[in-house]
Amino acid sequence: MDDLDRRLINRLQLGLPLVRHPWQALAAELESSSTELLDRLHELLEDGMLTRFGPMFDIERLGGAFTLAALAVPEERFEDVAEQLQALPEVAHNYRREHVWNMWFVLGCPTEQGIAQTLQHIETLIGLPLLNLPKEETYHVGLYFPV
Repeated sequence: MDDLDRRLINRLQLGLPLVRHPWQALAAELESSSTELLDRLHELLEDGMLTRFGPMFDIERLGGAFTLAALAVPEERFEDVAEQLQALPEVAHNYRREHVWNMWFVLGCPTEQGIAQTLQHIETLIGLPLLNLPKEETYHVGLYFPV
């Protein structure tokens, strides 16, 4: 990772400029070209330095629903269960926690009924009880991790 990669990552954490050609605006700001910045972004994603780049939607404002859920997965099944969850289009992401409930995931569906149906489907598919942790209140935390 060189200086331009660092500056690009730092700047992208603040969001894209809300202009007709955001990559050209970023290129001028970072003294580069839009092609170079996009190439570097793709390389950072390919090599795993960045795991995701994309918009964040407020699914509830769009009429949908989401929840946080957890499973207590035996270690010998952990990778298989993770793959099963990742194959479901409703699962945004899943991750390991050092806890009895060791696999956590975020579920997004068009409706609350879709959440209930998908959670039931996951319990049946995986064969393990599930902990559903729906949001009670929204908090916005602006994070910035300079690199």
